[in-house]
Amino acid sequence: MALSPTLLEIVGKASVQVIPHSIQVAGNFLANKYGQAVQGILLYGSCLRAGTDHNGLVDCYVIVDHYSAVYSSTWLARLNRWLPPNVFYGEVDVEGHIVRMKYAVLSLEDLEWSVTPQWFHSYFWGRFSQPTAVMACPSEAMSQRIIFGLGKAVLTFLGNVVPQMPKQFSAKDVWSTGLALSYGAELRTESTGRIKTLWESNQAYYEDVAHAAFSAHFSKITAIQENDVTMYEGEYSKWDHAKNRIEWIVRKVQGKFLSIVRLMKAAFTFQGGADYLIWKIERHSGVKVELTPAQRKHPIWAGLTTFWRLYRKGAFR
Repeated sequence: MALSPTLLEIVGKASVQVIPHSIQVAGNFLANKYGQAVQGILLYGSCLRAGTDHNGLVDCYVIVDHYSAVYSSTWLARLNRWLPPNVFYGEVDVEGHIVRMKYAVLSLEDLEWSVTPQWFHSYFWGRFSQPTAVMACPSEAMSQRIIFGLGKAVLTFLGNVVPQMPKQFSAKDVWSTGLALSYGAELRTESTGRIKTLWESNQAYYEDVAHAAFSAHFSKITAIQENDVTMYEGEYSKWDHAKNRIEWIVRKVQGKFLSIVRLMKAAFTFQGGADYLIWKIERHSGVKVELTPAQRKHPIWAGLTTFWRLYRKGAFR
């Protein structure tokens, strides 16, 4: 499937912007750690938006050729293959400043599959449709291959959201709805204010990428110019809406379960894993739960015993 050159250009802009030196060093650290297996380092999230690593964790994906090439442990490779990604924690000293990283390992094959409509859940295409910078690629061809994947994530995201929209909608409407749906399909239900912040921090990207995608790839959507505001009109039937709504209900149920399993898995790979599990939920929900010493010692037990407590406190829905 060919993608619009305009769409690819917009998606690739994050990769040509100036990345702060400390984050570049962090990316190089990960590239050196995994050596020749690395096909690219993807930077996303709050540190990319803010342009600094201060007061945050640098969020990265390490794209590798094969899981077996990066793990000495067979079970880690199998876990990464069965339920990608594996999540790790790392630190690098940059001129006396500690850069903290949360990074996930994902194969190139899984990346390219997970951004297509064949990957049902929104976990990957929901993330990669948002601004993402490609760093540390072994070649320009590989960089373009990954950017192509990011462009497909945008199309998959929008394709799974527009049937939910009213007859006329704006780019802001579709991204706000889509982000709410995708976050709601994980243990990270975001507030309206949080989604508004995400929109405002990259408004030009979201508007431009939606227009490029709708113009070239969505025959059922027409752009309408109204008083310097671009609106979109969709031709989706009641059946399209109902079918799409059912799919999002299934994603929500499926996603809660997968999120719990991923968090438990991260408890083993992420330094201070049990605390990370609680921090992750607290960060996105505002609900705080204190762990006992026994729970910190046994992260799976921590996940099981705190799940109900968090649910009752409204940490996720």
